[in-house]
Amino acid sequence: MKKKKVLGAALLSMTMGLSMFTAGAFGQAPEAQDSYRVLIQGPTAEKAKAKDQYGARWDFGTNGFTTTVNAKQYQALLNNKNLDVETVSQVKLEAKPSTGAMAAPSDRTPWGMEAIYNDSSIQSTSGGSGIKVAVLDTGVNVNHTDLAGSDEQCKDFTNRRTPLVNGSCTDKNGHGTHVAGTVLAHGGTGLGIYGVAPEADLWAYKVLNDQGSGYSDDIAGAIQHAADEAVRTGSKVVISMSLGSSSKSTLIADAVDYAYGKGVLVVAAAGNSGPGADTIGYPGALVNAVAVAALENVQENGTYRVADFSSRGNPATDGDYVIQERDVELSAPGRAIESTWFDGSYNTISGTSMATPHVSGLAAKIWAANPSMSHTQLRAELQNRAKANDILGGSGAAAGDDYASGFGFPRVK
Repeated sequence: MKKKKVLGAALLSMTMGLSMFTAGAFGQAPEAQDSYRVLIQGPTAEKAKAKDQYGARWDFGTNGFTTTVNAKQYQALLNNKNLDVETVSQVKLEAKPSTGAMAAPSDRTPWGMEAIYNDSSIQSTSGGSGIKVAVLDTGVNVNHTDLAGSDEQCKDFTNRRTPLVNGSCTDKNGHGTHVAGTVLAHGGTGLGIYGVAPEADLWAYKVLNDQGSGYSDDIAGAIQHAADEAVRTGSKVVISMSLGSSSKSTLIADAVDYAYGKGVLVVAAAGNSGPGADTIGYPGALVNAVAVAALENVQENGTYRVADFSSRGNPATDGDYVIQERDVELSAPGRAIESTWFDGSYNTISGTSMATPHVSGLAAKIWAANPSMSHTQLRAELQNRAKANDILGGSGAAAGDDYASGFGFPRVK
């Protein structure tokens, strides 16, 4: 029997200064509209006919292809009993952070940099040379003073007419530029802010439009493209994704597996649906993605703890030191993180979106210093460093591998 369903994706929102991850309208029939993004599967011959008739935006091989059709074409597809048609749901970034942008950073090495470098007096950061970090987000202002010269690739996966536009990754939202700055901001002309690995190369992949919405097939296509580019260029690549959903998207899951199989390290946000157990989102919850929880700085006693909003994993797997699906793996600074902004200024926002690039940057820094490492060895190194800096107090979880902080907080030293 032909299936008609909504393909799992993400509803990504930022409210009250937190980049929140919540589920979209999964399983609901789409409302009447002018056009539909659909995934088409079925027998090879029938699928080929449909591809010839409607064209393909993304071809996922045996997993089908996606295309955009009008209302009449959509109805014709639904009436074709030889095809399996799924509507691709959207990812939406709902609101801007509540904090105001600043013309200059209040601290060139914000508390997250001091924490991950384990040095409260650090004045600048370094490392990451030769490593490519693909930031899949709302785009990046690659002309920001603190990011200028870092972009090696700038690509837009959100254009309606074509799935990939080279040389375009404009960010008019802010989220993507903020994430990129935490990974590799280089301090600009001497007055700017620093990221974890300022010598890394940026692959800015715009998978969400300026309103903060996009499609799961575009995200999957961007993941696969980054993996193919890693192979083509012989590069070591870290994919950083500060996006997610409570539901598992098959297209994105398969793309993550594909990238991991090509030697790419995939880092993704755990989500902001905490503090309850089993609230971790996808793709962070996937076995082949490193899920990152958000830490806050407890000023009164100088320690770190998992933020209440940070999603938790499965408490039944506490202490086994094995990453399974729906497990948090690592923790990093995620509350009140200052970084670069889309208009050339700076902003402070919170969320596991902000924790993720700390780990992505650290991965790039470690990999650059140890180029003979495989991506699996790099992942093990991150885990080992986290075990040495376990997070205690305030997380509501046990010491060691726990459902709130994972293995702990990996640091430079």
